[in-house]
Amino acid sequence: MTSPLVEIRGLEKQFDLSGSLLEQITFKDGRFQRKQEAVHAINGVDLQVQKGEALCVVGESGCGKSTVARTVMGLLSPTAGEIHYDGKRIDNLKGRDALPYRRKMQMIFQNPYASLNPRMTIQQTLEEPVRFHQPDLSQSDVRAKVQEVMQSVGIDPDWGSRFGHEFSGGQRQRIAIARALAVDPEFIVADEPISALDVSIQAQVLNLMMEAQETRNLTYLFITHDLAVVEHFGTRVAVMYLGRVCELADTKSLFATPRHPYTQALLSAIPRLEDERPNYIRLQGEVPTPVNLPSGCVFHGRCPHANERCRTEVPKLIATDANVQVACHGVEEGRL
Repeated sequence: MTSPLVEIRGLEKQFDLSGSLLEQITFKDGRFQRKQEAVHAINGVDLQVQKGEALCVVGESGCGKSTVARTVMGLLSPTAGEIHYDGKRIDNLKGRDALPYRRKMQMIFQNPYASLNPRMTIQQTLEEPVRFHQPDLSQSDVRAKVQEVMQSVGIDPDWGSRFGHEFSGGQRQRIAIARALAVDPEFIVADEPISALDVSIQAQVLNLMMEAQETRNLTYLFITHDLAVVEHFGTRVAVMYLGRVCELADTKSLFATPRHPYTQALLSAIPRLEDERPNYIRLQGEVPTPVNLPSGCVFHGRCPHANERCRTEVPKLIATDANVQVACHGVEEGRL
């Protein structure tokens, strides 16, 4: 396998809940005590995104998918770990040093109703990143580039004088995709880009993104909770639970033979119009809070196959065959 375009190593992200120093100090049992709490959103994530692929990150709400996306893009600073782009570490770059990577890496946000500036016309919205990243372009070249990218995503260039609120959700998301493509990026992070859209529009936006991937040789990190979309769009899939990657496999292998108990439960919940479908797996208990993470495997409290080792030792991603990695003691020991 060639060297990855984007590599995430040991990524961790915590959000402090303790407040100021005075808010952390309490008086209990006759003495002052300091209490610090944090949300452990990401807990040691390792991922590699190969050039030209669409790596999908899936999992239930609160598992850390969007935090991974925002940390990779530099919108959040990692608490620990490293992010590399084309062999160079980028999470520690600031100011002008980060500018070349800002152009190569673009993001499509989840909510098209909030990601467009209501005070700017569509023309201004699309021209702004081009002017910022390519200041040498003339006015006519900028307009020509914006017109070309609008046509490529199915937007009438005559719409440029209108504002974002004049468009539907699907049209707004097309504009957001056009904004991301305007600077000719290599890598796009899509954070649940179709979850806020009507089902009838979702397929159109997905097909648009797949067409852009082919014509522009794009690489995607695609965040979603819709497994039907993953099966249609993804090259490989990373399944996350409570801030950790529990299984990483190519799409075909994951849907055909899921290894991790959590992945099996996720896939069993997909509605299917089949008589001979696998039995629905109902998990017991609730998802633990990311403030106080459980010891050992974060899934052991809901896993029917957990043993004492699962409760005390954190499993590592191990390769079960050429295209599959699983973080599960049961799989490692041959119990599953």
